[in-house]
Amino acid sequence: MIKGIMFDFSGTLFRVEPTARWLGAVATAAGVELTAEELADGARRLQEYGALPGGAEPRVLPAELVEAWETRDLSAARHRAAYAGLARAAGSPGPELADALYDRHLTPEAWQPYPDTEPVLRELRRRGLPVAVVSNIGWDLRPVFRAHGLDELVDAYLLSYEVGVQKPDPVIFEAACDRLGLAPSDVLMVGDSRAADGGAAALGCPFLPVDHLPVDRRPNGLTPLLDLLS
Repeated sequence: MIKGIMFDFSGTLFRVEPTARWLGAVATAAGVELTAEELADGARRLQEYGALPGGAEPRVLPAELVEAWETRDLSAARHRAAYAGLARAAGSPGPELADALYDRHLTPEAWQPYPDTEPVLRELRRRGLPVAVVSNIGWDLRPVFRAHGLDELVDAYLLSYEVGVQKPDPVIFEAACDRLGLAPSDVLMVGDSRAADGGAAALGCPFLPVDHLPVDRRPNGLTPLLDLLS
């Protein structure tokens, strides 16, 4: 019987803004004027290098960033080094924007909840089921939840850079279950990565996958979990 829920963050409850909007917002704030062609080309290169946290993974990964990339979610410094490094390596529209691009993704404005995130979280709260957010991440996402009015619906946050391990290591899922006061077999893990989030199954947690799609293309990806609880 499911008595509690663990959710992934990016691609599950929230989705980061599109790359072009991310770049455009940073360029505007910095007073950098980009033509439509420059914006499109810059966004394409940033996406190719996987420079947007929560966006596409790199198709091009410079050798000097391999270690930072593989351990990016274990500390705030490694996370910034990996993603700002990728933005600099992309080289367009200018490496001087790399740190500003990284800082932009930390803001609540850069993230949008999926349409059914709030309704599902509120229904879980109504039913008395505790919720934990379990994320591979190098920064504090709690302000994002607060800004969107969802923090009150989360009972615990297990963030890899705070815990010191990242999914699929069962240690982080076990810590989440402990925080919820439940046995792993009673806690459902919901996430968009079968490789990372699916690691909860090693503890005996049931796992429900969702698709990492743009917000406007996934109106009810979370809603099916309510049927599992009926």
